[in-house]
Amino acid sequence: MTTRRGFTLIEVLVVVAIIGILVAISAANLLNAIQRARQKRTMADMRTLALGIESFTTDFNRYPAAAGYVLPSGLALPTVTLSTIHPQLTPTYIKMVPLRDGWDSWFTYSSDPTQTHYAIRSNGADGSPESAPAFGVTHVFDSDVILVDGTFVQYPAGPQR
Repeated sequence: MTTRRGFTLIEVLVVVAIIGILVAISAANLLNAIQRARQKRTMADMRTLALGIESFTTDFNRYPAAAGYVLPSGLALPTVTLSTIHPQLTPTYIKMVPLRDGWDSWFTYSSDPTQTHYAIRSNGADGSPESAPAFGVTHVFDSDVILVDGTFVQYPAGPQR
């Protein structure tokens, strides 16, 4: 009597099912890690922009001009792209100004009429600006990332949905 060596159909199906489950779990974690990396890159680019703007202020005693300041207690939502202040910052204060965030949307910028405050904004993963941001820590990648006078006033943190 000869013995056959190999796997039965049931054993192969069980292994394929286990691999499928592991891939499904890994794919969700991978997508979350990609979004988190884009968010971190966006926040790092915003900090770089803030450093360039602060360096500009050291020389001129004012922030670069751009429309958009409305609220007396804080900045309104910026609507002007960074291309308006790009010539004022490049190449003296920042060698290459990051114009787009990690999700490939334009950064926006605004300053108040007296040029004593500024805001930089990223529209988040969905690329569309929030009309009424929550201001504070968010748990959704689609939320805007907003930096005012060098401090993040809205940013994602913790587990994301």
